[in-house]
Amino acid sequence: MKKILLGALLASTAMSAQAADLAVKAPYYKAPVAPVYDWTGFYLGVNAGLGLGRNQNRIFGNGGGFSQYLAPFGALGGGQIGYNWQTNSFLGPLVFGVEADIQGADMSDNRSNFPVPYNQTLDWFGTARGRVGLVTGPTLTYLTGGYAYGHVNTTLTGVGAPPFSGNRDGWTWGSGVEAALGGNWTGKIEYLYLDLGDRTDLIANTVPMRNTFHENIFRVGLNYRIGGNGAYTPMATANWTGFYLGGNVGSGTSRDRTTLEDVTTGTRALFNLAPDGIIGGGQIGYNWQAGNIVYGLETDFQGSTQEDNKTCFGCAPSASLDFNAKLQWFGTVRGRLGYAIGPSLFYATGGFAYGNVKTAINEVSFSDTRTGWTVGAGIETPFDLFGLFGPNWTSTTEYLYVDLGKAAHDFTLAGAPGQPGVLTTGAQEHIFRTGLNYHFNTPVVTKY
Repeated sequence: MKKILLGALLASTAMSAQAADLAVKAPYYKAPVAPVYDWTGFYLGVNAGLGLGRNQNRIFGNGGGFSQYLAPFGALGGGQIGYNWQTNSFLGPLVFGVEADIQGADMSDNRSNFPVPYNQTLDWFGTARGRVGLVTGPTLTYLTGGYAYGHVNTTLTGVGAPPFSGNRDGWTWGSGVEAALGGNWTGKIEYLYLDLGDRTDLIANTVPMRNTFHENIFRVGLNYRIGGNGAYTPMATANWTGFYLGGNVGSGTSRDRTTLEDVTTGTRALFNLAPDGIIGGGQIGYNWQAGNIVYGLETDFQGSTQEDNKTCFGCAPSASLDFNAKLQWFGTVRGRLGYAIGPSLFYATGGFAYGNVKTAINEVSFSDTRTGWTVGAGIETPFDLFGLFGPNWTSTTEYLYVDLGKAAHDFTLAGAPGQPGVLTTGAQEHIFRTGLNYHFNTPVVTKY
C-alpha cells in the first residue's frame, strides 16, 4: 500500500512539474499539413463570359483614307476538354497540359457609320492550347497559348459589295487561375487574347480595305476531372476577416462610343475610340466573414497607359481629322461578396468608379474627370512563391467592367471646313488584372 501511495505521489509530482513547464513555455501548434491537390488526368467543362474586339479597319483612297477600330462586343459560351500532367521540380509542383475549346459568340458592332455604315461580327471561335502552371495546394496559376481560329463577318452598306466573310486562324495567349471546389470539380477565371490575322479586300473592286482581328476574351469556367480527385475535400476555410492592402498590374481595353457632329450641316459620324494599354496601382480593403460567406469593402487607384492614336478621317498630311484618346488614371470604391472554399475565395464585386479621360482632335484637346460605376468578379488564393511568402499573403485575379459615362465638348478647328463641331465620347473599360494582398489578420491558411 505504501508503495502504491509512493508511486502515485511521484507521478503527481512529475505531472505538476510538466504542467509548470508548459505554463512557462506553451507549445507551438503548426497549421495542419494538407496533401497537394493532384491535377493529373483528363477533364472536361463549360465556360461563359464576354468578348471585346479591337479590330482596326483601314480604307485607302487616293492620298488618304480612313482608319478606325471596329469593336464587336457580346456574350460567349462553350466547352473545353483537356489533360494535365503534374510533376515536381525545384520550383515546386508544376502542371503541364493541353486544352481545346469551342465557343459560340454573340459579338457584334453595327454602330460605326463613317465613311459608310459597318456591321462586323465574330460568330464563333475555338482554340487548341498548351498550359503550364504552378501549384499551390489546391490552386493552379497558369499561362496558356497556342492555335486559334474563328469566323468573322464584315458588311459595308451602300457600296454594292457583298459581305466580307470567312474563317480566320492565328494564335492566342492568356493566363488564369483554377481552384479546387471539392470532389472532382474545379472553377477558373481566365483571360485570352486572340489574334486572327488580317485581311485585305477590295470595295467595288477598286478601293482596298484592310482589317485586323484582335479579340479580348474574359471568361469563367467549371471543370470536372474524370476519375481524378473524387475523394478530395477542401481543408478548413481560411480566416478572411480584417484589413488588407496590396498592389496590382494588368491590362485595359476600351470601347468608347464616339459621335462627331458638324454643327453647320448637322452631319453626324458615329465610330469607336479604343484606348488600350497597361494599368497598375494599389488597393486597400476590409473583410467580414460569417461561415463561408465573405463580404467587404475595397478601394483602389490605378495609373493607365491606355491610348488610341490610330483613328483618323482623311489620314493625310492635309485635310485630316486625327484623334487621340487616353484613359490616364481611374479608381473604384466597391463592395465585395464572396464564398470561401478551403483557402480560396470566389467573389463578385461592384460599386462606384471615377477616372480621367483625355481626348484630342487635331490641335484641340479636352480633359475631364468622370464618374460612373463598375462590376466584376475574381478569385483570391494563398500566395507562397517558392516559400518566400508567409500565410498573410494572397494573390487575386480579377475582371472589372468600368463605365465612366459620356461627355460632350464644343470645338472649332483652325482652318478646317465644316466646323464648329461637337465631339461626344463615352468611356467604357474592360480591365483584367492580377495582384498581391497582405492581410493584417494573419489568416489561418493550411500549409502545403
